[in-house]
Amino acid sequence: MDPTDAAAVAERRDEVVAAVRDHAGRVAYQLALLQGGDYGRRAFDTDRGTWTVKYEGGDLEFLEFDPSGGSSVYVVSTKHPPEPAALATALRDYDAFVRAFNGYVASLEGVLDDVSAEFPEAATTETAVAERDRVLDAVRDVCDRIAGELRRYEGGDYGTFAARVDGTRWELKWDGDAVSYLRAGGSGGVYLLSQYEAPSAADVRQYAPRFRGFVDAYNEEVADLEADLATIEL
Repeated sequence: MDPTDAAAVAERRDEVVAAVRDHAGRVAYQLALLQGGDYGRRAFDTDRGTWTVKYEGGDLEFLEFDPSGGSSVYVVSTKHPPEPAALATALRDYDAFVRAFNGYVASLEGVLDDVSAEFPEAATTETAVAERDRVLDAVRDVCDRIAGELRRYEGGDYGTFAARVDGTRWELKWDGDAVSYLRAGGSGGVYLLSQYEAPSAADVRQYAPRFRGFVDAYNEEVADLEADLATIEL
């Protein structure tokens, strides 16, 4: 006995799945509009089970039906088509799924009607930024002076000077006669000066008053060096 040709059943199954994919794809698109984002999922309960819609980029990724009794079936997926009998069972509940989705959308209508779109004026940070830049310009002027002096007596085009002030490690790196960076707090600390972005105003408020201690430490280093050199007799 020759086996029965299943091509007709498979072809009909594929036609039905394509139609569901097209219809459920519109559901997924509307769901993406409501939930926002490029991907997500949502479950919808019916009397016979739970339908789960997953979307990505606004396109349907899969549609799963998990009946109250029995095994779940992926009605639409990116892997393999469903078994025809399981598909038929799921689609008997498809209208209920669509009604559940429509009810979800209806429940959101008017939810923002009482939400005011009048908001307080946002304060400008222009003054705070100007003050931050003023303080940093003064710090840079001092650090450029220190960088030039370090280059003179260290004898190199670049290098670092570090000092610990009240338990905080400060480090200045110079490149030529200019400061490359000034960092407070060790390797994971705050860059008060750098070749990249400026620090926050809060960081400047925290560390700028302590900068005087770093300058004092540098001056003490220079004074000690001068005293040591003065004791050398030739």
